[in-house]
Amino acid sequence: MPTSPAPTTTRGAGSGGRRPILLDVAFLRLWTGATASGLATWALPFVLGLAVLDRTLGATDLGLLLAARTIGFLAAVPVAGVLADRHSRRKVVLWAGLASGAATPVLAAGLGRSVPLMAAAAAVAGAGQGACRPAYQALTAEVVDAGRRQQANAAMTLAVRVTTLVGPSLAALLAVFLDTAALLVGIGLLWLVAAFVPGRGARPGVTGGAGGAGGAVGAKDAPGTSFLADFGEGVREARRHPWFIAGLGALTAVIATGYSATGVALPLVSRDEYGTEVVLAGAMTAYTAGALAGALLIARWRPRSPGRAALAGLAAYGFAPLSLVLPVHPAVVMAAYAVAGVGIELFNVPWFTAAQREVAPDRLARVSSLDFLLSYGLAPLGLALIAPAIEAFGAAPVLVACAFTCFAAPAAAALVPSSRGFSHRPAAEPAEARATGATR
Repeated sequence: MPTSPAPTTTRGAGSGGRRPILLDVAFLRLWTGATASGLATWALPFVLGLAVLDRTLGATDLGLLLAARTIGFLAAVPVAGVLADRHSRRKVVLWAGLASGAATPVLAAGLGRSVPLMAAAAAVAGAGQGACRPAYQALTAEVVDAGRRQQANAAMTLAVRVTTLVGPSLAALLAVFLDTAALLVGIGLLWLVAAFVPGRGARPGVTGGAGGAGGAVGAKDAPGTSFLADFGEGVREARRHPWFIAGLGALTAVIATGYSATGVALPLVSRDEYGTEVVLAGAMTAYTAGALAGALLIARWRPRSPGRAALAGLAAYGFAPLSLVLPVHPAVVMAAYAVAGVGIELFNVPWFTAAQREVAPDRLARVSSLDFLLSYGLAPLGLALIAPAIEAFGAAPVLVACAFTCFAAPAAAALVPSSRGFSHRPAAEPAEARATGATR
């Protein structure tokens, strides 16, 4: 397959040098847009929850709206992956942001009037959210040069974690002065920031930067092909990277089990075993704080075997359900969740960076959409099954099974040879080439 004779750069590469990544204007615009979309994504279920508290929305209606948003998200992710590879990633971000921005005022208009209208708007908002994910992921590879993508991805995830940490307090403060409808309109404004602020990236396949170790760099799919054919080409591109298939399998297993234990078992254990909500709140805060620490660490750390180090970080999520098996001091539970938070970012950042480096640039959005589709798509199934499983078998056996899966799935993925560096490149390749994203 064709390879590049020297490290290639993308739009924005020449302006950064060794400057902090947030001083690069092109990336700063992208980071601002992605942060706004992340804050809007987080804020919607929280604000709708406030509507339940003030009785303008029922609890059953809230479940319906969140389900509609999830359906819209899952439906849009593969479509957006194809569109972002066929056309400008920047335009996909624009239209996705506009769709979600237009849907949130409709949600506000439907409050107390029409739940079906709100459900339709929630589905559109979810579709915009889903469409943004692969497009932003691919746009990062166009805007940031290969040598600074790990730092850029760490900055992206830091923004998400910070909004998760301070967002509830900020939303609660705003709720003192604004009603739910006004807060929903504010979410729409955040989506407009996500739509309009990011700048234009390079055209996929015109400039390099994603190493394309498993596919022909810049080779465009045949024009006029169907959506299924284009998406199938993305699946074939993913299959050319055994480390990606193995890592995605591990990630999906951890989310479907470990995250489900967090979502369902942690509140039950906090209530029944400790008799207080403090354990639930403390564990989730510790997880977010750990994730912040993990993102700061991985922004600078370059392990010798980045793939296996990332998979070890993913396996650390197993400590979260394991801490709930036996009655232990609440500090142990919080410490376990902090370790899980550190580990998840030690996985996330190298995982995104490797995909941007290894996958053919003109297929990156489709491969990223496959990532989000499977990892997020199976999460509701895990959430739906864990509560009946706890009722049938008891909490301890289910939590042990979840912990075992979290440990075993990444360990199995690490056995795939190319998982050592999340790359097809030989393990003995010079560190400088790995850092710059040079291809053979």
